[in-house]
Amino acid sequence: MKQIIILSTLLLTYGISAAVGQQLDTALYKNKKAPVPARVEDLLKRMTLREKVLQLQNRGAGKTDEIANIFKGESFGCTHEMGMNAQDCANMYQELQTYMLKKTRLGIPVLTAVEGIEGILQNNCTIFPHELAQGSTFNPALIRKMTTAAGEEAQVIGIHQILSPVLDIARELRWGRVEETFGEDPFLIAEMGTAFIKGYQSFRITCTPKHFVAHGSPSGGLNCANVSGGERDMRSLYLYPFAKVIANTNPLSVMSCYSAYDGVAVSGSRYYMTDILREELGFKGYVYSDWGSVERLQSFHHAVDSREQAAIQSLIAGIDLDVDGAYEGTLEKSVESGLVDIKYLDEAVRHVLTVKFELGLFDNPFGDPARVSKVVRSAAHVEIAKMVADESAVLLKNDNNILPLDISKYKSIAVVGPNADQTVFGDYSWTSRDTKEGTTLLEGLQEAIGNKVKLHYTQGCDWWSRDTSGIAAAVKSVTASDLAIVAIGTRSTFLGRSPQYSTAGEGFDLSSLELPGVQQELLTAIKATGKPFIVVFIAGKPLAMPWVKENANAVLVQWYGGEKQGNTLADILTGVVNPSGRLNVSFPRSTGNTPIYYNHFVTDRNEPFDRPGSPQDPKGHYIFDRPDPLWAFGTGMSFTTFQYLDCRIADTILTEKDVIKIAVDVKNTGNRDGKEVIQVYVRDRVSSVATPVQQLKAFSKELIPKGQTRTVQLEIPVSELGLYNERMKYVVEPGAFELQIGAAADNIHFTKVIQVK
Repeated sequence: MKQIIILSTLLLTYGISAAVGQQLDTALYKNKKAPVPARVEDLLKRMTLREKVLQLQNRGAGKTDEIANIFKGESFGCTHEMGMNAQDCANMYQELQTYMLKKTRLGIPVLTAVEGIEGILQNNCTIFPHELAQGSTFNPALIRKMTTAAGEEAQVIGIHQILSPVLDIARELRWGRVEETFGEDPFLIAEMGTAFIKGYQSFRITCTPKHFVAHGSPSGGLNCANVSGGERDMRSLYLYPFAKVIANTNPLSVMSCYSAYDGVAVSGSRYYMTDILREELGFKGYVYSDWGSVERLQSFHHAVDSREQAAIQSLIAGIDLDVDGAYEGTLEKSVESGLVDIKYLDEAVRHVLTVKFELGLFDNPFGDPARVSKVVRSAAHVEIAKMVADESAVLLKNDNNILPLDISKYKSIAVVGPNADQTVFGDYSWTSRDTKEGTTLLEGLQEAIGNKVKLHYTQGCDWWSRDTSGIAAAVKSVTASDLAIVAIGTRSTFLGRSPQYSTAGEGFDLSSLELPGVQQELLTAIKATGKPFIVVFIAGKPLAMPWVKENANAVLVQWYGGEKQGNTLADILTGVVNPSGRLNVSFPRSTGNTPIYYNHFVTDRNEPFDRPGSPQDPKGHYIFDRPDPLWAFGTGMSFTTFQYLDCRIADTILTEKDVIKIAVDVKNTGNRDGKEVIQVYVRDRVSSVATPVQQLKAFSKELIPKGQTRTVQLEIPVSELGLYNERMKYVVEPGAFELQIGAAADNIHFTKVIQVK
């Protein structure tokens, strides 16, 4: 009898399971022809409380043979992997998605997320230039081409979500993450961010603009510190790139930030994460927490007194998916005990499921492992990395046209400095410090020059310490050479793999913007030899280098330029490549000279009182310094010259609904082809609230052959000229607006005035 009962029970259980399986096979949510909202609601009503909570969590992936042990038959919202090479990761994701579809109750696929700021963060993927270098290209079309290549690599690996781009504004140069931004200007950030996202989106991949919002200007430059400001700064400045990017690209995910704005922890604020992000900006995807930003409401901000309260507050605020586990073990109990209404849980799950359906994951979540070897780090993709590096390098000084080097004039060249024979990719690149994946400056020069000139390499000093013992050897090398190329700057590599002494990157903030270590002493000693020297500044942020500007014969800047950085620098130094990068972030004169962004209020560089000047600066605002930048936003030189011949405005009297149309004639007056960045700035001459002295509102990078003239067309919607008035309403005030057309913020060739009725 006992055996009969057991057998009957098994048959009944099998019958019920089979029936449930048949029901799920024909469930509405599995019908790819059904509307996404209907599929979401059908799935949501079938889910248990635990299954809902798991959709709001990230679970790190492991090796293929660890999948069953890690996921234990349960489907999570998201996963990530940061240690495997591209092929192993692709194989693992193939197995993982098969497991999710076939070995979990509801067959919900998992979102696979990865850092993608300078290419896909899987070992062996193409290493493109860092985001700051992308911004200095002033070429959105090129960046879209770059992320299309990176997107192809992500697709074959099986990656669905890119945790980039960073839309933070680089106004605080002490902050270590300046290298992750597109620069200091909201308009440039929005244009580059739009292009960045569209490239990835061509493969049904969602990007994750971050860090929402106002994260990049922390107090004291300290990572995650409070950002000060009012409602007008928030709306005019920090929200601008997010608003434009969301409107232009409709990204399906956004990352929250660690920081507080004006004392309010953003990741716990429904005002910022729902009222503004969703209701005002129209964001329709899901919000992905920054790593640990939920639990930090308790441990960092002390806004709540428990981990459970941190989870509840973030969920209600609008943080849909928690990356670091604060939702695990808390939300189920909170819902069951009535501490949080299940409607907030359902709202978040609905957002996550909607993205999975929109990306087509329920129908095909797989990559293409068989194509990884053909796609990942292909020759074509590496070539694009070189193109971005070529257009991102910025030439800031070139006395007597010492560059490009006439190799026939030199018998020997000293290559000196801590960054001369070191690949520096920046934070969130997959490589370790001692990698062979990239090309150093020295290696690039050896490839470019060959046996034509003898190269003498001496490091001279490291990039961080006070050790001067190597300077004498460097001086000896320079003395025995005809010319010195000195590579200085900062170092940063991927978090967790960083060298012990990083001087830039996440968590590596500076109290001083002087050159770290004894790099200045090295430069001074080289100057004393009397030999001409070229400074190559490889860094993740501007530093205070007035001595360099005054003493070096030439200055070439490269924000971490990816795996082909050394080839780019060598090609520029030898004239194979004509530099066309422009500064997307201003250089300070000193640490006390910061913040030094170009789009300051008209009141913020001069005082209304006459005073006697000082010997150091007879016209300055400071006693011993000047308040303007060492090198201004938009600055950059070429090996050719450009003449701005004429500028025409189609209409000078316009309404808010009109578009300003500008035609600029630019001639290449030099002896080689080159690219010029034509820039248009706007100033509101009279405004009811303070507005910047100038704001970039249009730019275009144009290739102009030698001797030829190009007519460049630029447009600005009049609606872009608005401000948030005293009542915090966005309005375009009638009156005169000054259009400043030129080659940099401080190099204006034409000034035109329009009237807005």
